Amino acid sequence: MSYYKTINGKKYDAEILELADKLTAGAGDGRLSVDDARKLLEAVKDGNTYTDIEKDTIAYVRDNYNWTDAADEWFRTEIRKWAATK
Repeated sequence: MSYYKTINGKKYDAEILELADKLTAGAGDGRLSVDDARKLLEAVKDGNTYTDIEKDTIAYVRDNYNWTDAADEWFRTEIRKWAATK
């Protein structure tokens, strides 16, 4: 498997996209919950850096997946706090 997935000519982190797909498939209402947001944040943090591709991937996930309001707010707060340390 490639580390990247290309969508409309732009590279994204394949692992994060696959995780978002997995979290929204099947059960529930198809929205990302706070628990799902925690899993996505851990996937971003796994390399202990916040690369431009990861930033673009998170922007893509935020724009193209449905989030609960609580998950959206939690994720934005936590990613900002963590990214400020990088």
